[in-house]
Amino acid sequence: MTPLFEPRVALASLSGEADAEWARAGSDHAGAAFLGGVALDEATRSAAREMVDRDREEFLPADPIAFVETQLDALADAPIRPGVNVRSATLGAIRDVARACTDRGAIVEINAHCRQTEMCEAGCGESLLRDADRLCEQVAAAADADAPVSVKVRAEVDGVDLSAIARAVADAGADAIHVDAMDSEAAVADVAAAAPGLFLIANNEVRDRRTVREYLDYGADAVSVGRPSTDARVRRRVRRAVDEWFAEAVGG
Repeated sequence: MTPLFEPRVALASLSGEADAEWARAGSDHAGAAFLGGVALDEATRSAAREMVDRDREEFLPADPIAFVETQLDALADAPIRPGVNVRSATLGAIRDVARACTDRGAIVEINAHCRQTEMCEAGCGESLLRDADRLCEQVAAAADADAPVSVKVRAEVDGVDLSAIARAVADAGADAIHVDAMDSEAAVADVAAAAPGLFLIANNEVRDRRTVREYLDYGADAVSVGRPSTDARVRRRVRRAVDEWFAEAVGG
């Protein structure tokens, strides 16, 4: 499998914080950075405004597609592959942002991860894990624009078979699956076995050699750093552990 990025360390999106400046700052140790999440259409923007009203940090630019384009353009000369984590209830907005990503060599990441009530009620985030048909429609819409497509998911969602979701999004045209393992690290192994054609990025508490090796041993192709992504010491530890693991894998 051709990796989506090297080194195989990603910076996971942080709502209202993960912008081009943040990505550039982390490019010393990471191969990819997922900006966002960005609410694209009226339903998700209304949900984001409600979330801001209760003190959540969210990106709410006047024109979300233009915002994505500007952010990606600001990284044109950065030594890191950008991605954009997006939330939308409509396919047109997905197609628009996917075209922007295609033009700039960026990854579009469909957010089936956010568990905030407002976003789920808008038909996005974690709610998509319970509606695989809609999730696959979003994946296909992005893939039709020739953008590399990642899907951000979470484990431990009641009634959701994450392995079945992985197979479905792979069939719909996804290139990667970004798994927030929560407290079920072994879920990464299940997803890896279910959809071996997907580039699997493991997330949750990635911050040292032990956690990196656990996820890579379970079959992840890369790991991502969440909240500690602004801490150079954590990024450095994670990068060193990833490089060490792959050097051993090649040598062995």
